[in-house]
Amino acid sequence: MYLPKKNTIIYRFFAWYISFIIKKDFAAFNYESVTLKKESSVLVLANHFSWWDGFLIFYLNKKIFKKEFHVLVNADNYAKVSFLKYLGAFAAAKSGKDILDTLSYAGELLNNPNNLVLVFPQGKLHSNHLQDISFEKGVMQIINASTKNTNIIFAATFIDYFSKRKPSAYTYLQNWEIEEYTSLQLLKSAYNKHYNASLVKQIQINE
Repeated sequence: MYLPKKNTIIYRFFAWYISFIIKKDFAAFNYESVTLKKESSVLVLANHFSWWDGFLIFYLNKKIFKKEFHVLVNADNYAKVSFLKYLGAFAAAKSGKDILDTLSYAGELLNNPNNLVLVFPQGKLHSNHLQDISFEKGVMQIINASTKNTNIIFAATFIDYFSKRKPSAYTYLQNWEIEEYTSLQLLKSAYNKHYNASLVKQIQINE
């Protein structure tokens, strides 16, 4: 398993740099706020369609959640983008038991109320024009490996240009109350309900 590494100087630099490039490359970043249960960790489930996705949620964590940021990535990204590990990235080094250990590690992170874990349930990049978000089985393994004292946040992000030269990003958030007997299908259905409601809001924007 590839674990996060701590380096305060590198973290602070990239925290500043991510804010800088979001403000530089986007006309605007619009997002909603949510009410969180106190003394509970945060699990963010987000659609995955671009290089920006993790950085946008990292930025939202600074603005809204204010937790210790962690993100589950694949081994290739962990290796290729060297600074990710200093921003809380972790990954399975190989298949089999290491994947299970990595999912259990993510669940253990959620047992600390100071932590936020970002997961992309689709597992890989897909178009921003999808109407249905797929869920890999690992999401439920993460939840079941935790004590379930966590805020499950659905994040649906869309990017549009409208009349501007630069795009604007829009992230719609929902705090979903976990049920005692939550299944993967129930979680996927609830997320997609939020995703499609968010898509309707996005389509109705006029600029």
